[in-house]
Amino acid sequence: MSKVLSSLDEVIHQIKDGSTIVVGGFGLCGIPEKLITSLRDKGVKDLTIVSNNCGVDDWGLGLLLENKQIKKMVASYVGENKLFEQQFLSGELEVELVPQGTLAERLRAGGAGIPAFYTATGVGTEVAKGKEHKEFDGKTYIMEKGIVGDFAFVKAWKADPFGNLVYRKTARNFNPVVATAGKMTIAEVEEMVGIGELNPDDIHTSGVYVQKVFVGEKYEKRIERLTTANA
Repeated sequence: MSKVLSSLDEVIHQIKDGSTIVVGGFGLCGIPEKLITSLRDKGVKDLTIVSNNCGVDDWGLGLLLENKQIKKMVASYVGENKLFEQQFLSGELEVELVPQGTLAERLRAGGAGIPAFYTATGVGTEVAKGKEHKEFDGKTYIMEKGIVGDFAFVKAWKADPFGNLVYRKTARNFNPVVATAGKMTIAEVEEMVGIGELNPDDIHTSGVYVQKVFVGEKYEKRIERLTTANA
């Protein structure tokens, strides 16, 4: 059965207030921009968003911040967004900062059905507060819980109708682990190919993890900070 959507409206209407959504991307690289825009337009609120960062003030997940749709942000880095800072300091936004490697492993664990794991990262810091501590071979570790979202949004380069995905270069980033960590995973892609056209060795995410695929058009691929040098 084909998983290809003719419109994102076919799935966006299923997302309700209070949902938890895990989102691929790193900065503005490899972000599911069409899905984010559609979610902004739907106007659902009180969302918990799990992603490496929260976009910038006028693009990516920053659009949801601007629309005051995010109640809680679970992220590793928040330094590119002034609106994020304002909402956090005013108490409008709850923030859970997670070390980047820990965030990746929490998503991977959630996708693998592992409820929790121990890591030394964060021991003795604010990250460890309120978490279980345990000693192994004379070293202290803290317990981190796996993450599973109600929905997962990912961006890929190519897909087939079954949902097998290929990412392009650094745009892969968090997308493969995010794709496994959603109860419903929706992939937006730049190009759709036929069944059997993808080399199995080139597939980064198996279609068994993907429930829906949408082919987007006219991707902007913005740069967070454009730096040029005089020739």
